[in-house]
Amino acid sequence: MGMKELVEIMAKAMVENPDEVRVSEIDGARTVVLELRVAPNDLGRVIGREGVRAKAMRTIVGAANKDRDKRYILEIVE
Repeated sequence: MGMKELVEIMAKAMVENPDEVRVSEIDGARTVVLELRVAPNDLGRVIGREGVRAKAMRTIVGAANKDRDKRYILEIVE
C-alpha cells in the first residue's frame, strides 16, 4: 500500500461523503506532497477540534515514511 492509498483510507473513515475524498500526489525531487480534498461539509471532520485529527494523520504519514527515500507531506486543501 502506498502513501496515497493510506491517506485515502484514513480520510474515508472520518467523513460522511467518502465518495468525494480525493488524494493527489505532487512529486518533487526529494519531497512528495499529498493533497487531500474532501466535501466542504466534511472539512471539519478531517481537521478535527484544534487540528487534532489532521496532526494525527500527519504523524501516521511521517511514521509510515521512515523507510522510504522521499519525504511525504500531507496538505488538506479546501
